[in-house]
Order: sequence, then structure tokens, then C-alpha cells
Amino acid sequence: MDFAWSAEQLALRDKAKVVARDAVARYGRFNDAWMNGYSKDFSRELGQLGWIGLTWPVEFGGGGRNPLDRLIIAEELIAAGAPLAASWFADRQMGPALIAYGTKEQQERYLPDMLTGESTWCIGMSEPNAGSDLASLKTSARLDGNHWVINGQKIWTSFGEVADYCYLICRTSSDGPPHAGISEIIVPMDTPGIEVRPITDMTTNRHFCEVFYTDVRVPKENLVGAEGAAFKQTMRQLEHERGGIDRLVSNRALFELARARANTNDRRIRQEIAAIESEYRIGRILVIREVLKQAPAGFSAATKCFCTELEWRVAQFVSRVLGPEATLWNDVTQGLAYAPAYTIMGGTSNVMRNILGERVLGLAKEPSPKT
Repeated sequence: MDFAWSAEQLALRDKAKVVARDAVARYGRFNDAWMNGYSKDFSRELGQLGWIGLTWPVEFGGGGRNPLDRLIIAEELIAAGAPLAASWFADRQMGPALIAYGTKEQQERYLPDMLTGESTWCIGMSEPNAGSDLASLKTSARLDGNHWVINGQKIWTSFGEVADYCYLICRTSSDGPPHAGISEIIVPMDTPGIEVRPITDMTTNRHFCEVFYTDVRVPKENLVGAEGAAFKQTMRQLEHERGGIDRLVSNRALFELARARANTNDRRIRQEIAAIESEYRIGRILVIREVLKQAPAGFSAATKCFCTELEWRVAQFVSRVLGPEATLWNDVTQGLAYAPAYTIMGGTSNVMRNILGERVLGLAKEPSPKT
């Protein structure tokens, strides 16, 4: 198998590097740029370049390009710290979800503004008592005439404060097993009854939010896909979320900074740099398998686990290289403080290993202890 990039792909990578450097010069560098780098202006620029919806089918306004092209662009933008977060969720998940499950009217209404970078979307998934266990969510939507009436609470809703729409995962029925009765509904964030409380985390970032829904009424036609059968739809979304390049290069800029300052006369440092660089290459191959749909179903759990644990090790390397300087509060320290989140958000490493064991390897579940 030839792992070499084509001349066109190399040229695209060079262009993406130029765009990324220019964006950082104008907007600043952001650690974990796909999560923390919010700039509506830069998202509009990405839309003008045709870099949002790059792989979406042409008939839906997308570029119809090879998924490797999107990987190349995203890798360079995120690794440099360019602020692409305002359009990232829509590009990565919401657009493909609407293309796969949405009605023609939903596609015509929502996809154009995603493609131009005009609309920002958040995902209403986790709840205070339903983080990685999606099937235990409690936020409900009850049909009342031509409207859904939504009540409940979501947490860790990134960009809930600034998003135009929430792609809400909620319960429309309590009948049957826990994973049944789950639906996906588009909720405009300016709808009466929504209260958003930003959460300031230990890094001073405020993208995480609590969102409270109290008798929020949205039109019946905002349901995406099949009522009560959205668990599989959401699992497909998570395949996009867990197996992407964003889970590998979130803190690559910090690694480059530390590598430039590391004492490479120390053979232990050289070995650590070599190990990290090797793991970056392994991680990229895992991500490539995901985007080319060559990985088994559910294997994105392994990809996320490997890649985010590498990001954690990168943070430890940066801390050791910088020494006491790493304790002085600046954008580097902020990035290091964020590192524990890598193996938690999007599903903890323990949950990912359970998914890998049960759904990919077919291992038997451990029986519950008898009471």
C-alpha cells in the first residue's frame, strides 16, 4: 500500500498551512482550537474557501471532495491553533446528520447557512446524570398539537451561549428498553424557555454551558429522523466525533513549542520525542482508516482512546521541558491545564475500552455482582 500523499494533497496542505498561519496572526492562537477557538469571521472565511462541507455531496451544496482533503485541512488548522470552532460541529456532525436523516425542508433551511459559516450549532447531549451513558438521559419532549414541549437540563453544551441552534438529544417515550424512545430535535436557541449558564472552567474558558429547558415549544417538523429511534442516529454522530483528526492534534502547537526548546543532547529527551512523533503517525493512520470507512463499526472508540491519551502524554512532555515556566499563567499553561479533559470529553477512556471490548471484540460483559 502506498502511504505517500499525492502532489495535489501536498499542495492543499501547503495552502492550509498558509491559511492557518494567517488566521493565527489575525485572530490569535487557540489551544484546542476546534473547541476553544470561536471566530464567526474566520468561519465565514472558511465558507468562502469552500472548506466547510468539503466532503458533503454536491447535491446538498457540499464540495463532494475526498475525505482525506478535509483531514489535511483540519489537521493544519487545528495544529496551528486557528479558530475554526464556530463552524466545526456543523461541519463535522450536524450537516452530515441532516443529509442522512433530515427532511428535504430541513436540508434546504439549515445546510446553506452551515456551508457559509453563518450558523453556529451546539449539541445537547450530556446531562448531569447522563454523561457517557446516553441511554439514561431524562430531558423530555412531549408532543402537544403541532409542537414539541421540551423540559430538562443539559450540561457541557459547548457554545450553548453563542449557538444559533441546538441539535437536541431527548426522550420522547419512556416505553421499552433505555436506548429506545430517544429522538433528535432541532431547537433554535432564541426560543422562549431556554436558559443558558456558561461554565468557567479551570482554564478560564467559557465554552461549556449548562442549558435549562422549561416548557420550550418547537415545531413538530423540527424532529430529525425517526421519532423514538434516534439512538442509532446518535451513535453514527459519535463515530464522526470520536474518530476525527481533532482528537489527535489539539495540542500539537504546544508540542512544537516544547520540541524547539528541548535539550536534544539528552538521549532520553530524544527518545521521548521519537516516541511521540511515532505515535502521531500511528494516530493519523487510525484517523485515516476512520475517514475512509475502513475501520470496523465502533472502532472509533479505539481511535479516540489512543489519540487522546497521546495528547495527554504530549502535555506531560511539554510540562517537563518547560519546567517552572509551565507554572506561570499564560496561553501555554492554559493549554496544559486543559489536558485532563482530552480523555473525558466525547466519552471517557474507560467507556471507550468497554465499547471496544463489547462491540468490536465481542467480549462478554462482566456479570453484575449479586446483591
